[in-house]
Amino acid sequence: MQRAAGHEDTGGGEATLYVVATPIGNLKDVTLRALDVLKRVHAIAAEDTRVTAKLLNHYGIASKRMIPLHEHNESSSAPRILGELEAGHSVALVSDAGTPAFSDPGARLVAAVREAGYAVVPIPGPNAAAAALSASGLVGPQFIFYGFLPAKTGERRTTLEKPAASPYTLVLYEAPHRVLETAIDLADVFGPDRRLVIARELTKIFESVHTCALGEAAHWFEGDPNRMRGEFVLIIEGARVDPGAALEQARRTLEVLLEELPVKQAASLASRITGARKNDLYDLALELRKNR
Repeated sequence: MQRAAGHEDTGGGEATLYVVATPIGNLKDVTLRALDVLKRVHAIAAEDTRVTAKLLNHYGIASKRMIPLHEHNESSSAPRILGELEAGHSVALVSDAGTPAFSDPGARLVAAVREAGYAVVPIPGPNAAAAALSASGLVGPQFIFYGFLPAKTGERRTTLEKPAASPYTLVLYEAPHRVLETAIDLADVFGPDRRLVIARELTKIFESVHTCALGEAAHWFEGDPNRMRGEFVLIIEGARVDPGAALEQARRTLEVLLEELPVKQAASLASRITGARKNDLYDLALELRKNR
């Protein structure tokens, strides 16, 4: 049975995997709890041991045994980490920056550890997507996180076509050598009028957050080569939905679903399909069922 972790557990717990968020730029991003965990664990599973060593040295944390765990060796490293847990040791999982398993290695390891019955404790902290959203000024309550898009133009455009009509804010990560091409593809697929927030080098010396229309983004990047340097979070405004058209779409969707499903299940599924509020669809479903 999986052991429950206490709220005061700061890293000394036995047979526990701690998923530790680390700085995305400024070393002061790190939380006090994260530092306490890194001091106390028996070993650290690190995406790049050299990057993690810089963080540990900066905070005077004594040398720790580190286990490389990155996208190319995650499956082969997982048994070694499970062996540490089986021996009663605690392990911290870290990526180079931000929260592990969030467009970074770690998800396969976490799944294997949970499957084996050991405790997995998240140590929350820095995350580039959340930081960019908080400074974006886009007020939509829902967003879709897509992480990194495919590198090839054709595959990238095909991927972007899927959420093009969604009313939800879209959050992407992008590398500097592809950010201009991605901006062009976004404008072509989503249209030139939607707002784009370009968050670059968050919490680092050259941090910037710029907002423009998608149709202006390529020109903005080309206006200064320095604007294409660093790590990027791109946030795209969701599609504007005509309330009347959305309600009609929801009605048609509900009518089809109600032929096969109970009211509650039909309303929930229709909400996921159309983006309309589930409570509103539930009331509409009751009305449709009553009138049939």
